Amino acid sequence: MASYKSGRMSEDIRRIISAKMRELKDPRIGGGEMLTVVRCEVASDGSFCKVYISSLEGFDKAKQAVKGFESASGYLKREISNVLGLRKAPDLKFVADDSAEYSARIFAKLKKIVPADAEEVSGEPEDPAGDEEEPDNED
Repeated sequence: MASYKSGRMSEDIRRIISAKMRELKDPRIGGGEMLTVVRCEVASDGSFCKVYISSLEGFDKAKQAVKGFESASGYLKREISNVLGLRKAPDLKFVADDSAEYSARIFAKLKKIVPADAEEVSGEPEDPAGDEEEPDNED
């Protein structure tokens, strides 16, 4: 039977680190305006957690932020332990990720493709024949 504890814990850790990111005073993190915690992966025994950090400013900024997070990992472990009520918080490993930058590039390319007059799209698909027939409900 699969346990959902690691999934819940990883989401809670992601939420806690995202909230505490704004309070950290490390200049490499810079208040966390352009940083994102993409995802967390907690081991099944809860002893280890990989945290993926991404930046809209580029992969180099994400690498710098990872160094800042590594220096603040003790503080973050203590906060995670206090908030979740854990006796032993998982060891945190921070990994730079380029998914935010990648998605921003894809969005910019898609914006170039879509014509300016098609920005307002109605939610209803158009009928190609142009005539809609209502079904007969004779009881």
